[in-house]
Amino acid sequence: MNNRPFLSLLIVSFVFAVFSCNENKSEKTLPSFNLEISNPLDTERIDAYILFSEIELLDKYPDFNPEGFVVYNKDVEIPSQYNFSKEEKGLAIVIPFIAANETLNLTVSYNSDGGIVRDYPKRTQAELSHKFDGKFEDRKYVGGEFRNVDKLHVPAEHTDHSWFIRYEGPGWESDKVGYRFYLDWRNGVDVFGKKVTENVLQNVGQDGFDSYHEMSDWGMDVLKVAKSLGVGSIATFENELARRVDVTDSLYAEITNNGVIYSSILTKYFGWDIESGKTDLTSKISIHAGTRLTKQVLNSSAPIDNFATGLIKDKKAELITGGEDQKYGYLATYGKQSLNDDNLGIVVFFKNDQKIEITEDPFSHVVVLKPNDNSITYYFAAAWELEPEGITDLSGFKAYLDKTVLELSNPLQGSVK
Repeated sequence: MNNRPFLSLLIVSFVFAVFSCNENKSEKTLPSFNLEISNPLDTERIDAYILFSEIELLDKYPDFNPEGFVVYNKDVEIPSQYNFSKEEKGLAIVIPFIAANETLNLTVSYNSDGGIVRDYPKRTQAELSHKFDGKFEDRKYVGGEFRNVDKLHVPAEHTDHSWFIRYEGPGWESDKVGYRFYLDWRNGVDVFGKKVTENVLQNVGQDGFDSYHEMSDWGMDVLKVAKSLGVGSIATFENELARRVDVTDSLYAEITNNGVIYSSILTKYFGWDIESGKTDLTSKISIHAGTRLTKQVLNSSAPIDNFATGLIKDKKAELITGGEDQKYGYLATYGKQSLNDDNLGIVVFFKNDQKIEITEDPFSHVVVLKPNDNSITYYFAAAWELEPEGITDLSGFKAYLDKTVLELSNPLQGSVK
């Protein structure tokens, strides 16, 4: 028997009980409306994410207050948050459990005149941390201490191993897994395998060095990136080589959401110098609670022949492809390819109608993609066998891939009533 849906409901019921002690009396008189959410699949879904846009909400309920609302499934409060960044502005919800072909009718109660305090377990995080009160010497940052920031225009002096940015770039995580990318000319995506469900990135790299390559109580960096695409790194395919976002005029990164159920990062690569000419590239990375998936949305200011992404090539890992009969396909590897010499699966999911080819270069397995209006969306994920309730063998990883493809190809359907 699968106990996870039951446990999820227990958690949200507990949160509801705590909340109710403080708020129930006033809530009975609050205005409310309904959200209809349907699962089109013949299989259940756990921790399913859906976003209702601000435009849709305010069109029907112009007095809706994003600072004062609560979402219920019958008498159970559902963790939610409001995303204020323009790229994903609206009401975000993670549904703990929705049965096969089920339609849920959720109730949103809101206080149009004031706030409502909600206290949910924080299951995602995005952060960016760099040193203050030191100085650059020969492109190394000497002295100072790390502080978290919301945004950063990367100094021209910064390069790889400058010890200026904690763990060398922005990081993001769910209760399943953590990621980072190098905010420098390498621009590769790396994986932090987690042995715990709580957020851990705030403690990683605080010693100023790369001790996260050694096993800790929380886990470790489990992927070797080197010259490869790591997992899901941004590239274009030129002259039979996946070229990461290497030569640029400048870099800018911003934490756009750091929420309890959803977190995201905006990055701008100004003047990416590729064969077709310079372009400004915008990346929007996001993750939600209960998933291993990172969503990557790319937009080029100028026409671009292709985007490419992929995975590091490792002789210890088996190459897997699939999903050709669905909207999304995948390119994956599985085997003892972690830096801890245990099982690690990595994957990129892409729209089949944008796939130009699956190929390789000396360092990576590569999928080459055709942009639509200079934009593209893909997903990537990692599954380490030491995760709590982790995937521990190839058959389990393949089952995860096939289920994820179905869910990406058949998203939840939602409407504001």
